[in-house]
Amino acid sequence: MPNFYNDNKHLKFHLSHPLMKKIISLRERDFKEKEEFDYAPLDFEDAMDSYEKVLEIVGDISGNIINENAASVDKEGPSIVNNEVKYASGTQENYEALKKAGLIGLSLPRKFGGLNFANTAFVVANEIVSRADAGFANIWGLQDCAETINEFADEDIKAEFLPKFSYEGATGAMDLTEPDAGSDLQAVQFKATYDKENDQWILNGVKRFITNGDADISLVLARSEEDTIDARGLSLFVYDRSHKAVTIRRIENKLGIKGSPTCELVFKNAPAKLIGSRKFGLIKYVMSLMNAARLGIGAQSVGIAEAAYREALKYAQERSQFGKAIIQFPAVYEMLSVIKVKLFGIRSLLYETSRFVDMYKTYQKISEERTLDSEERQEMKKYQKMADVYTPLLKMISSEYCNQIAYDAIQIHGGTGYMKDFPVERLYRDARITSIYEGTTQLQVVAAIKGVTTEAYLLRIKEYEKESLRPELVFLRKTLIKMTEEYEQTVRNVIELKDEELLDFHARRLVEMAGNIIIGYLLVLDAMRDEEYQNAAEVFIKRAEANNKEKVYYINITENRDLGIIRQ
Repeated sequence: MPNFYNDNKHLKFHLSHPLMKKIISLRERDFKEKEEFDYAPLDFEDAMDSYEKVLEIVGDISGNIINENAASVDKEGPSIVNNEVKYASGTQENYEALKKAGLIGLSLPRKFGGLNFANTAFVVANEIVSRADAGFANIWGLQDCAETINEFADEDIKAEFLPKFSYEGATGAMDLTEPDAGSDLQAVQFKATYDKENDQWILNGVKRFITNGDADISLVLARSEEDTIDARGLSLFVYDRSHKAVTIRRIENKLGIKGSPTCELVFKNAPAKLIGSRKFGLIKYVMSLMNAARLGIGAQSVGIAEAAYREALKYAQERSQFGKAIIQFPAVYEMLSVIKVKLFGIRSLLYETSRFVDMYKTYQKISEERTLDSEERQEMKKYQKMADVYTPLLKMISSEYCNQIAYDAIQIHGGTGYMKDFPVERLYRDARITSIYEGTTQLQVVAAIKGVTTEAYLLRIKEYEKESLRPELVFLRKTLIKMTEEYEQTVRNVIELKDEELLDFHARRLVEMAGNIIIGYLLVLDAMRDEEYQNAAEVFIKRAEANNKEKVYYINITENRDLGIIRQ
């Protein structure tokens, strides 16, 4: 009877980070709701106890239901019946179990039936579910849509839609992509027309590659302003499937995450309601929604990586060749060590990012209730800036590491890993999408390079540098300081050339250099709280130092003519 929360002590370690005390106190408004709701926490310790109990339930359902159904769901997949998506039988069982346990709408306010969970606690739950079945995590994790409604919709829309998540277990979807508008969402042509006579918005058009496309409640990006061609003409709408104004043209046949229905949808005179203000659909609301989704992909990537690591470790311990378990061969145990270190690294980056999001989102919500004092405003701006640059960094590194870990996990299995008899084959297919959807790795670089050019990463690195360390960890900081100096000089060299094309060419290398230093510091700081992380920090930093030196060498020898090889 595995419990995917209790069997992974690293989740509890990150959930108990010192900053969580401030996050929870702010989110609970100093625990004022204890008089109004009998399940509201009395204090920080009570809140943490509540988080633990709920995550144990998530862990139990994930280990004993979702994980057990994953193989059959991957084989059966969803189908279309009478213009409705029919989940695989295992998917339906999974969702009913979570719904019955009250685990839909976890982070929503209590007045709408939610548990008011901090974002970081929800990310822990997302990682657990993703470890069990990454495809199902897409369905369950899209309750994020409720957060967007809560953040930007008016009170009437909140009152109408949010209880459907908490009390009815409604599913969610974000309908953004179109046949001719994938990553370039400002090219969306899907139409929203206002019917003055009936005081109603009407949606018409086609949406493609929509995860969980036949959801109960969908957030739809549409062009509401006539004669516009850019982002300023787009607005965000909420659509309720009970209107039955959408035709499901098909469910895509995908490489992986096969239990998650990816649909092509045709809207025909579909009634919908406007979220927030017109013209802010993409530039404000969808960007917020996408950042939440990218954090979710970070959790999904870590969950898949955790599952792949466990499968590889188990196989290496059990498989014997030449008279001994293959884990005893250096070529194998080095691979396992690197997998473990990468997993530790992306998990630390995941929860650092989620705490930044928690801090700025909570202050943002408080600012709607009262005026923030100067210190609070400064903190909100600081954490918002950090969340903005860490989110693409997380999405980029976690998804790439996830793919590398799944690849190596199959390699450790050898030929058997290529067969469908072992879960690692499915994990490998599921991993592949993480570096593609919600913005490819290349698009994350475009967002993350701002953290390089504005020195946001460097400033945060300098803050890590000032943290107190035990004497036995100081040598690691010395290495990181040298890496930082090298990174700072390299960035300066590239920027001083004032060649935008060259900067773009080296952007990924510069972002990865910053990421290596940041993860190195995070693991060192983890080692301050638990000595077990010291070995991981040492191995990661050694490898990162060599990796950064390789990037610096290539950047320094690059000539402008190297950029034109593909174009010729």
